[in-house]
Amino acid sequence: MMNVPANPETADDVAFLLTWDGSTWRDVVRLRHGHVTTIGRSATNRIVLQDEACSRNHCEVFFSEGEWRLRDLSSRNGTTLRGRPVNGDTSLHPGDVISIGACRLAFTTSLDEPPTPPADSPSAPERETSPSQPAVTAREPSILHRTTSPEFLAPAQTGRSEVNRTAELAKLYRLGLEMGNARTRQQLTDVVLASLARETVAGIGAILLAPPELTSQPVPADLQVVAYHSVKDLPYRRVSDNLSRIVLSKREAILARDVNDHSQLSVFDSLGEMKAISVICAPIHHNDRVYGLIHLYSMNPDNPLDKNDLEFTLAVAHQLGVAIHKLLDLDSLQSGLAMARSENRSLREQLTHEQQLLGETPQMKEMKERIQLIAETDANVLIRGESGCGKELIARSIHMMSPRRDAPFVCLNCAALNESLLESELFGHEKGAFTGASDRKIGRFEQADKGTLFLDEVGEMSPAIQAKFLRVLEGHAFERIGGRKALQVDVRILAATNRDLEEAVEDGDFRKDLYFRLHVAEVIAAPLRERKDDIELLARAFLQKFVTKTGRRIAGFTDEAMELLKDYTWPGNVRELQNTIERTVILCRNEVVKASDIQLSTLSQRTRPTAVERPSASEYREQSLADVEQEHILATLEKTDWNKSRAAQILGIERSTLDRKLKRYHVPRPHGSSDDE
Repeated sequence: MMNVPANPETADDVAFLLTWDGSTWRDVVRLRHGHVTTIGRSATNRIVLQDEACSRNHCEVFFSEGEWRLRDLSSRNGTTLRGRPVNGDTSLHPGDVISIGACRLAFTTSLDEPPTPPADSPSAPERETSPSQPAVTAREPSILHRTTSPEFLAPAQTGRSEVNRTAELAKLYRLGLEMGNARTRQQLTDVVLASLARETVAGIGAILLAPPELTSQPVPADLQVVAYHSVKDLPYRRVSDNLSRIVLSKREAILARDVNDHSQLSVFDSLGEMKAISVICAPIHHNDRVYGLIHLYSMNPDNPLDKNDLEFTLAVAHQLGVAIHKLLDLDSLQSGLAMARSENRSLREQLTHEQQLLGETPQMKEMKERIQLIAETDANVLIRGESGCGKELIARSIHMMSPRRDAPFVCLNCAALNESLLESELFGHEKGAFTGASDRKIGRFEQADKGTLFLDEVGEMSPAIQAKFLRVLEGHAFERIGGRKALQVDVRILAATNRDLEEAVEDGDFRKDLYFRLHVAEVIAAPLRERKDDIELLARAFLQKFVTKTGRRIAGFTDEAMELLKDYTWPGNVRELQNTIERTVILCRNEVVKASDIQLSTLSQRTRPTAVERPSASEYREQSLADVEQEHILATLEKTDWNKSRAAQILGIERSTLDRKLKRYHVPRPHGSSDDE
């Protein structure tokens, strides 16, 4: 991650060179547009390398014609890039490693993604000092102060005036506001380094972070420089690993002196011009996790870092730890959300593919054209058809072709629930609204907001639910059961029924105003027996689906098997055909489905109506169907001595339906007759 300089340049203009110390990329040098960075053994170079294979003026890096380039200065042993000697001006690409003798320098345009280790080095940084490396004898920097908590944040202040305490808190408050606007680590580090440069005497500041995937306690080799700031554009050099290890393990901020005397600062001694007099090293952590370190350097012996700078830096590090923790949580949520969206998109595509409306008969082609016209609008739709004709599939097709395709598609079977449960499912309920309501429940209307709500068997709604349902359709707000908050939703209604709603309206079972609200557009699903030419297409599609699902090897149907399927009446329609093919695939032991492998239901034979003898011409009377129905019902009641239960059973209707018809006929029960035996 790059720190934006005072005079901003484009992303292509700013780059860095990193030095390899045998275990990690350590020192960082910023490359500037318009400045030539020289590399060699002479002290006059910007980067000084103490290697006998390095010439006094070995090579240089510069920006030209929109790209960074490397030029060898006729060195004695040459410069290697990407495994080849450098001849003339060679373009540099992020991740390139420059080899000069035993020294390695990496070119990068982003400190947030450090280059991979050199090919001749271990593939991953050592988490502890390797025994094969020679021990470095060094004088430890003098530790002046160490603390785990800033004094000015404590309730009782000692040695600090209330004015100073208020000033420190004001600085942190301003920094907190600036950090609150940051959305990335790039922005966070820029804000923090700018604040530390403004509020302390540090000439160089840097932030080192462990990789986000590292959840264990980091060691110095795990940390990578993600940003640094320099007043005079000086290079950045890490403090000693021993000092960093103390800060990481004890989680305390340390103020030390005489850092330039510590020989472990660089195995290359490449950045000798940095004469640090004092250093602050503070841990960035939140709860039990350490995320990295803040390093501050002062090169002015007359104005070194002091205890106040130490405490302010530690307070800033605490704030940064909280911010990084929240950013990681946000990144995790965004990654999870992106994955969920990808899976959802894949499932939608799979669902769309598996639930296509199949059929090439004129009825199906006409219905598909009608669906496409209806889908483009936002009108409510009434879908009619026998059970098993695919009314829900039609509803899904309308939703997937509509502008609401990316919003929820919610289904509810109105016949599967009693009145109280149906009301709770539709409108939701609050905790404690009734016995058993242990939690708040979001209703189907809220779930389908901005999307589509499919109500199957809508004709089975009770009158009370119909009234509340109608108000929502008319645009009124509703409340959850037991709630007081008015809820407004934007939902398209697709309703399906196999019931004669017109008759239900006449009988008073279904509200006329609700009927007209739902019956804006209509789609009628033809039964399978009326489009037998689609049976072969559907059967082969279902066969392929279940063969893939079960792993069976079945190539198709014999001619006799297909004729058997076409001759059947399919009282259960497409659903029955699908279940029959699935059963056949499970039980079939042949490579093709034979007629003997297909087990058809005998339900159609049992429910097939017997032939009715036609009346002769002399017996014909001019009567409406309503008169014929009334006459037959009354005759049946006379035959059963007005036993309504028995009569309803013979007529094949519900007892309540028989009562409504008698009420409509205005036929009283004869005196002395009983309703039941």
